[in-house]
Amino acid sequence: MQNIHPTAIVDKAADIDETVVIGPYTVIGPHVRIGAGTTVGAHCVIEGHTRIGRDNRIFQFNSLGAVPQDKKYAGEPCELHIGDRNTIREFCTFNIGSPGDQGVTRVQDDNWIMAYVHLAHDCQVGSHTIFANNSQLAGHVHVGDWAILGGFTVVHQFVRIGAHSMTAMCALLFADLPPFVMCQGQPASARSMNYEGLRRRGFSAERLAAVKAMHKALYRDDLTLEQARVTIDALAESHPEAKPDVEMMATFLSDVAPRRGIVR
Repeated sequence: MQNIHPTAIVDKAADIDETVVIGPYTVIGPHVRIGAGTTVGAHCVIEGHTRIGRDNRIFQFNSLGAVPQDKKYAGEPCELHIGDRNTIREFCTFNIGSPGDQGVTRVQDDNWIMAYVHLAHDCQVGSHTIFANNSQLAGHVHVGDWAILGGFTVVHQFVRIGAHSMTAMCALLFADLPPFVMCQGQPASARSMNYEGLRRRGFSAERLAAVKAMHKALYRDDLTLEQARVTIDALAESHPEAKPDVEMMATFLSDVAPRRGIVR
């Protein structure tokens, strides 16, 4: 292939679309699949059972598909799946999954991932997220669509980050971050809802009003989590346009582990 630099080492068994561009000194393993239009910079290592979709832009010095940093891992054929149109900047490390979970670390579509980001085994990242420099995810973390992680955010294993949420720089998350919530601190505390981000994404006045009501129930009315859930469930009737938003929040809260709780 003319798009592969002569110094790159690409295993003959790898499934590489003819339009893929691979830079100098990059190493591609035998179980790797890369879709059309993707570019891979210099000095990258892509190994393991890794599947990469279309039109991704992978910058130099990335390690994708290495075995998990899990002492229990014993060589099982776990996987890394990366979707379409993602930007992955320099020095990122994405590990494959582990047999103790789904066996797949997954990144969906249209994500903007800056330098030095670590995605540990079995992380599940949605679409349209932004990870600022040095965001670090431990194993089994789930990140919803449109979430934004500030620089140097650190997330404990098994934590869930809801859709449209946002963390400040250097936030440390030990608990689940509900959808729409902005947090800050070590450990992180809730500050507000991501109203400006929601406006930019076209949320109507009624949908924003429902988000404000959910914030009030969770953080202003001195309710237990169970009481807040009951109040939030009722918003689907009073704010019909925001019913999907309310249902998303209700589903997220129903899956909160008692030992972990939510960011307060």
